[in-house]
Amino acid sequence: MRAYIPTAAACAALALAWGCTAPAAANSGPSVAFTMSDPRITESSGLAASKLHLGVYWTHNDSSDGPYVYAVDSATGKTVARVTMRGIHPRDVEAISLGPDGDLYVGDIGDNLDGAWKEVWIYRFAEPKTLHDQTVAVTRYTIRYDNGPRNAEAMMVQPTTGRVYIASKNEDGGGLYEGPAELTAHGVNTFRRIADVPWVTDGAFSPDGSRLVLRGYFWASEYCWSGGAPRKLTDLTVPMQPQGEGVTFTADGRALMFSSEGRNSQVWRTALSDSELPDSVAPEAAPPKDAGGTKGAGDSATGAAGQDSSSGGTGDKTIGFGVLVVLGALVLGLRRVLRRRRG
Repeated sequence: MRAYIPTAAACAALALAWGCTAPAAANSGPSVAFTMSDPRITESSGLAASKLHLGVYWTHNDSSDGPYVYAVDSATGKTVARVTMRGIHPRDVEAISLGPDGDLYVGDIGDNLDGAWKEVWIYRFAEPKTLHDQTVAVTRYTIRYDNGPRNAEAMMVQPTTGRVYIASKNEDGGGLYEGPAELTAHGVNTFRRIADVPWVTDGAFSPDGSRLVLRGYFWASEYCWSGGAPRKLTDLTVPMQPQGEGVTFTADGRALMFSSEGRNSQVWRTALSDSELPDSVAPEAAPPKDAGGTKGAGDSATGAAGQDSSSGGTGDKTIGFGVLVVLGALVLGLRRVLRRRRG
């Protein structure tokens, strides 16, 4: 979903943020992993690391595209496959996630009118074993919320249970919604609210299911996942992006990848450390060796420039996050002012 902000104000805000965070970024923090070079990818709104193809990331456009999902090689930034979902006419695709069964779940869950759509949909198909342009059959699920329609941009499939979760998006805070134990294609799937969350543009579970990360335009938080519920763990360093809308764990669970809308958009990598790491990844363990194939930039132990992104101190994170919070408040304030003027 696009956020329309006056160009001059947006540029000033971005310059302020970069100026304040530059010292920290020079020594540690996120680094560019790759750039999506496909001219068809202009509004990347979700991101998921492939389970079958090392270094490949799945993404899709926002509401302006057709029934397409793209596989992007992080080693080159090039699209290696475009998958067409047969018989699907998406309205506002906002999220993508991989389930424990190896299926891709695509969330047609956006509602730019904040609750105008009575129902939304999730599309599901097996991750292709070979990467080439192809058309696939999909299973379509109808989704409703227990407390009425919502706008949402984040959908996550829990890697151990296969349960689907959706985080709604609202300026005053959203909700985390839990789907049925198993989705059904024959009827309506009702999602019930289980927790409060901030303004969320995407989310992802760690490969082992022990961590949940939620992101907004200017922030990200990590939660421990236990007993089917989140518990806030920490705030995370996020890159400054034109419109940050995607996040996923790398396949090894040791880092996060952040994507943004826009043509030739950059995907940033942030290494995790200590308690940020999922339970299955011991902090003192060495990164796993390549099991075969070419390792993409997004799955390497260091960032694109060869710098270990996990060396940043807590102070740098706190300062950077504080700046982003202030910037986020300024942007939301501008949005409210514009809404009042249009009214």
